[in-house]
Amino acid sequence: MNKLNQDGSGLAIGLILVSVLLVAALGFGGWAFSGRQDYKNNVDQKIAVAVDDAKKKQQSEDAVKYAEEAKNPLKTYTGPEQFGSVSVTYPKTWSAYVRTNSNLFNAYFHPDFVPTTDNQNNNFALQVEVVQQTYSSVLGGFNGQKEVAVKPYALPKVPKVVGVRVDGKISSNKTGSMIVLPLRGTTLKIYTQSDQFKADFDNIILPNISFVP
Repeated sequence: MNKLNQDGSGLAIGLILVSVLLVAALGFGGWAFSGRQDYKNNVDQKIAVAVDDAKKKQQSEDAVKYAEEAKNPLKTYTGPEQFGSVSVTYPKTWSAYVRTNSNLFNAYFHPDFVPTTDNQNNNFALQVEVVQQTYSSVLGGFNGQKEVAVKPYALPKVPKVVGVRVDGKISSNKTGSMIVLPLRGTTLKIYTQSDQFKADFDNIILPNISFVP
């Protein structure tokens, strides 16, 4: 009788141990599966974020590329002979507005459409004008100014006429770059009124603009 009890107790203990081990194994399996799923989900999320970032970067690069390509072929405007027949080559995505009479030549260029010229707060991508002032008097307006950098400059297509390039605060409320050149007793001014258009100014406008001294 004692032997039977002992065998029964041993069997019960064995079953308990097996149950405990089974529960532990199931728990470990569940934990491992949960961890694997969490890792898988996080990896998928990271991959999705990386792919989205790559798409946005590519879209941004494509937008810049297409914007540059849209500027071609370039357009050309040639001003009156009495003001040196100034020839301006500019992106075809820009519009032009020209004011001229016997004493005035003032041409404005800007992407899409030209803002009103009456508002002094408007900044134009490009302005080209001939002013009835001597070169020395126009240049004298920049003397002593600390917010500009002035250096000698000649247009690539008119290398014999040397003037200056002014970078910085080109007027009381404008920051940009200006080319100032002598022209038959008057002065030719070529400038952009915003650093936003400086790349076009340097890479498209200045290499192509010309005039008859």
